Amino acid sequence: MKMMSLAVATLLALGLQTNAHAAGNPPSTTSIQQIRNATAKIAYGDTVLLVDPMLATKGAYPGFPDTYRSELRNPTVELPFDVAQVLKDVDAVLLTHTHLDHWDPAAETLIPRQMTMFVQNEADAAQLRGKGFEDVRILPTHEMFGGVKISRVAAQHGSAAMFKVEPLATLLGSVTGFVFEKAGEPTIYLAGDTVWTGDVQDAIKRYTPDVIVLNTGDARVKGFDTGIIMGVDDTSRVHALAPKAKIVAVHMDAVNHMTVSRADLRRYTVEKSIQDSVLIPEDGETITF
Repeated sequence: MKMMSLAVATLLALGLQTNAHAAGNPPSTTSIQQIRNATAKIAYGDTVLLVDPMLATKGAYPGFPDTYRSELRNPTVELPFDVAQVLKDVDAVLLTHTHLDHWDPAAETLIPRQMTMFVQNEADAAQLRGKGFEDVRILPTHEMFGGVKISRVAAQHGSAAMFKVEPLATLLGSVTGFVFEKAGEPTIYLAGDTVWTGDVQDAIKRYTPDVIVLNTGDARVKGFDTGIIMGVDDTSRVHALAPKAKIVAVHMDAVNHMTVSRADLRRYTVEKSIQDSVLIPEDGETITF
């Protein structure tokens, strides 16, 4: 009888310890909702950040000139729900750059003018201020917002060979990536519109992100046989460098010049046996970490 009582007491004690541990370490409240293309909502608890909003209806704009499948109109698919739901609970908007498929006239019109807007440089800031946005902030190397540390990471929107060609270099322009950090929550590295570079490798090594958001549509311009953003092989490179990270692959199936689809990437991840590490959300899908 005494042995039974001791066993029960031990189990109860273990249960109390487990509950106390759980109470001291609440479950993660971090999530990424894929909206469409490169548009995503990142939530750290009550702080919600909207990245690269392209909010037009299907077919609102011509295809990008001198690119793959330029005869198609953009965006090639509708938003998964109405704009009000896209903007619901958003505390700030972050732009990696202001190309049409990351910041479009619809977003300029529909996002409230008092919304906090983070941009990479003075040129992008001037563009937004010229449209009447009242709280435009040029993101420094590191910034705290709503308890989230936001860091800028260098990105390169095309190969070195492309940047030797004018006016293509001007067209590709300057872009940035972001790292999001909050105590007790997973670190997210959003690479943005970039090819594989030393800066990307350095960011992964420096921040050791738990989640890496990659634009993997392998967009192509005429005259070059490599992309202006990442593709399938880059997914393997990132996984090899950060095998414990979850990769969230986006920027596919929504604008004309993408050469890699979700279906293509799914097949590739199975061939390379990395499908458990690469998440490929559908439009409107939310992934919680």
